[in-house]
Amino acid sequence: MRISPKQLGLGGILVLVGVGVGWTGHTYIQQADFVFGNSGQVQNDPLQSAQLQSPTAIQTAQENVTTLPASALPIEANFIASAVDRVGPSVVRIDASRSLSSLNDPFERRLFERFFGEDGESQRPLNPQLPERLEQGTGSGFILSADGKLMTNAHVIEGADKVEVTLKDGRTFTGEVVGADQVTDVAVIKIDANDLPSAPLGTTDDLSPGQWAIAIGNPLGLDNTVTAGIISALDRSSTQVGITNKRVQFIQTDAAINPGNSGGPLLNASGEVIGMNTAIRANAQGLGFAIPIETAKRISDQLFETGKVQHPYLGIQMEDLNEEMRDRINQNEDIDVTISADQGVVIVRVMPGTPAEAAGLKRGDLITKVGGNAVENITDVQSQVDKGDIGKELEVSIIRAGQPRNISIKPTALPDILP
Repeated sequence: MRISPKQLGLGGILVLVGVGVGWTGHTYIQQADFVFGNSGQVQNDPLQSAQLQSPTAIQTAQENVTTLPASALPIEANFIASAVDRVGPSVVRIDASRSLSSLNDPFERRLFERFFGEDGESQRPLNPQLPERLEQGTGSGFILSADGKLMTNAHVIEGADKVEVTLKDGRTFTGEVVGADQVTDVAVIKIDANDLPSAPLGTTDDLSPGQWAIAIGNPLGLDNTVTAGIISALDRSSTQVGITNKRVQFIQTDAAINPGNSGGPLLNASGEVIGMNTAIRANAQGLGFAIPIETAKRISDQLFETGKVQHPYLGIQMEDLNEEMRDRINQNEDIDVTISADQGVVIVRVMPGTPAEAAGLKRGDLITKVGGNAVENITDVQSQVDKGDIGKELEVSIIRAGQPRNISIKPTALPDILP
């Protein structure tokens, strides 16, 4: 399944307004006791009242004013501009193109011409003796290192014959696609340049819904566009997002996504990259999704090192169990199992010739732990499997016919074509 290019849109600015709260430097003052008289002067202010009394009363009133740590204070008003100043120079535009002649499959060529016309949205070459047409697309990316290593989405450069990278300062380079991983939608590019500004990478460990999210990219060809919103949710599975052939737990943001933002960075309020903008829900508004930076960086490191990524594979099809699913399974004669539990992760199919079959996993097995870690849903299982090593034993704890069992499995590399 191919993912279309994406974008990020502008969220609102959160403003704290209301009676009873005020900020004065590093000092928080509860104003609920402040009463304004007809004269406009503040009455019952503990500090002001103390000034009319003794020095001891003044000191006591000052001690009663609570001082908050810096981390609890409001973010500076121009923090978005500061974040953009820090990261903006490292964000690039990626123009990918391929000749229509690269569509060797006649059906694929006809499908393209059906939706885009005989000439499509392509451009004819300047040389009229060259009849091939070009399919072109634009996305975003960001610089990982000063020597020209870049990151973007795999779908941005998919099938490209040529990739051009344009920096914020206007310089353009021909990019070499070092590798792409369709499973996580991460790709890496190398350009021949030095002393480039690199994006500072952050972490999602302390990320929580409601925090600021800032995006920089090139939506609809509008270079260096800055948008802002908040983190809406964490750990959205590929299935929830609607990209079932990916292995990612996405960050959800309320920022809108447009074509051209794919591959661009999602930042926190400090101007650190916490994700790579990737997808939207076609049937929704204000729901954008980004790959967590830890996942993107882990995949990019492997791609730069070996040019490819191998994902651990067991060979099972799973379902999150609930009462309805339990009843459907129990009534399915093809599965021929009886399950009493009403929550957990149940195996509904074991693919032939896979590590799961060789280890003895069966339909109806209820998975409780993977690698010694408890799992509650499919996302948990997949996450623990991805942490395992290919060819190294991975312990899977199950319940079969009401009895607990531990089964050791040696994952293999995820095949290009699944059975």
